[in-house]
Amino acid sequence: MTGARRAIYQRAVVGHRMAALLILMLASPGGAGDTVRTEVAGLRFTVPSAWTRVPAPSDVRAAQWRIPGTDGDADNAELVLFYFGKGKGGGTQENLDRWYGQFTQPDGRPSHDAAVVTIRTVNGLRVTSLDLAGTYRSQMGGETAPKSGSRMLAAVIEGEEGPWFLRAVGPAATVAQAKSGFDAVLASLEAHR
Repeated sequence: MTGARRAIYQRAVVGHRMAALLILMLASPGGAGDTVRTEVAGLRFTVPSAWTRVPAPSDVRAAQWRIPGTDGDADNAELVLFYFGKGKGGGTQENLDRWYGQFTQPDGRPSHDAAVVTIRTVNGLRVTSLDLAGTYRSQMGGETAPKSGSRMLAAVIEGEEGPWFLRAVGPAATVAQAKSGFDAVLASLEAHR
């Protein structure tokens, strides 16, 4: 094979490999085609398309999604965006304390010691996020039975028209699988009017 033919052949092979890689990226769960852009209560963000938007049962739930359960989890998880109005819904620490109070730890330690809290700025919004696992008991809508093996990903989003509160809760394995999607939601947040 001559040098010119070899160069043409090598470019064709590289081109085919690049096309195959692009197809794999778009078909994979993290690909560009698997999110839905939405606008709710003064926020814009993207949500994984595998999460199904469902009717919210109350006015303070600005939007709600069902996160499909993983293999072995009988229940789905849910993602809810809460919005109580500009300046309403309590401060960041107040909400973190409330979320800590919804969990107990199998080893008896306080939930705030088991939680991972991260603070960052996303497109001018201050986002304080929480990752917490344990036995969950909802404090909303009356008394519910405790659910062991649960996990919550939550965030207080502060901005001029906020605050907003985002919370994903459900079986630990399902929420663990949804964590990258939740992080992508947070990374895509933008205020809009």
